[in-house]
Amino acid sequence: MIYKVFYQETKERSPRREKTRSLYLEVDADSELAGRIQARKLVEENTPYNIEFIELLSDKHLDYEKESGTFELTEF
Repeated sequence: MIYKVFYQETKERSPRREKTRSLYLEVDADSELAGRIQARKLVEENTPYNIEFIELLSDKHLDYEKESGTFELTEF
């Protein structure tokens, strides 16, 4: 399963939509919820990021992200 994680680069300031970034993680999980939990844990353990939202990408959404040129899986 591929998850898109929306985050702010620091926890020091209030979140601003204009500064929201995203990364993509591939997580092997039994359910969507378990995958979200694993994705959050990976990001929290390996970055100082402030996580805003985590979403599971559908096949169509994943295809769109790949076509847009911004798709790159993050590995920790």
